[in-house]
Amino acid sequence: MTYRVLELLNIPPGDPAILLDIGCGSGLSGEILDEEGYIWAGVDIAPSMLEVALEREVEGDLFLQDVGQGFGFRPGSFDGAISISVLQWLLNAETSHPTSSPPHRLNRFFTTLHSALRNPSRAIFQFYPTSDDQIQLITSIAQKAGFGGGIVVDYPNSNKARKVFLCLFVGGGGGGQQQQLPMGLAGDGDEHARFENRREKERKRDRSGKRKAVKDKDWILKKKELYRQRGKEGFPRDSKYTARKRKPAF
Repeated sequence: MTYRVLELLNIPPGDPAILLDIGCGSGLSGEILDEEGYIWAGVDIAPSMLEVALEREVEGDLFLQDVGQGFGFRPGSFDGAISISVLQWLLNAETSHPTSSPPHRLNRFFTTLHSALRNPSRAIFQFYPTSDDQIQLITSIAQKAGFGGGIVVDYPNSNKARKVFLCLFVGGGGGGQQQQLPMGLAGDGDEHARFENRREKERKRDRSGKRKAVKDKDWILKKKELYRQRGKEGFPRDSKYTARKRKPAF
């Protein structure tokens, strides 16, 4: 799912973009973002899931947050945002208070997300709507917050492989042109679903302990330089020990 979301995000190859993973959970999507060379931050409402992510030593910065209350990031902090199977939960009212209503939560969510994204950029959400009314509510509030875009459906005629994506745009596509809504995938959706199941089983079988990507000195120096350009502080300065493997402490 994350690979498909990144495809819809359409970031140019080789661009070391900074992405926001909304509902990052234990960092499964974050592992893929690491593999693809992105810097990322993740937010999730569940402390237990973030604890698992910390134990797995994911590379992203992690934030405990109810996204229905909005984001507190500086304007233009991210080059894009992704989310897997989270958006539908904003449709649940936590209490009877007006600020807990789905429209209010969605408005806070989309308004603050729009501010946190650079221009131009995209935000891609895979989610599970239960009705057309839910889709209409979500898309209308996103548009009021300033987003363009719409709904993309992969394999619409397959019960197993059908997936719904909300593809949101901030600004144009460059050169004064508007960003174009991507096309959904068509064809043999059932075969695609079987392929995805096999690939996920292979990933789990290959994963032993902590699954870490190999990062050489050039990769680390490049990432630290990007941090400096973004104004981020608190990481070790460059030295002859940069990227050197530590000996066991026992």
